[in-house]
Amino acid sequence: MKPEFENIPIVKNEDKKRFEIEVNGHFAFIDYKETSQRIALIHTEAEPELAGTGAAAAVVEKTLIYIEESGKKLLPFCPYVFAYIKKNPDWKRIVDEKFEGYDKL
Repeated sequence: MKPEFENIPIVKNEDKKRFEIEVNGHFAFIDYKETSQRIALIHTEAEPELAGTGAAAAVVEKTLIYIEESGKKLLPFCPYVFAYIKKNPDWKRIVDEKFEGYDKL
């Protein structure tokens, strides 16, 4: 993650069912669904003002850290998150082994 995002906190916005970071009044976020043991990441988005800044990658990394610290398993349904884990295979450690695409990571 780019250094300019390191001190920006991840917010679990339970009303909107998304993890989000705010950068200069703009948001990068990941929609999620959650059970007692798993968190499914559905869709990652950054507002157009953040395009190309690395904000989407930062929100993914911060969300993965949150999930790992929560002790839950990840279901990476979002193609962006899936691709991020494929590029950073250390994160496979938090993916639920029952996830359909697990062997493709």
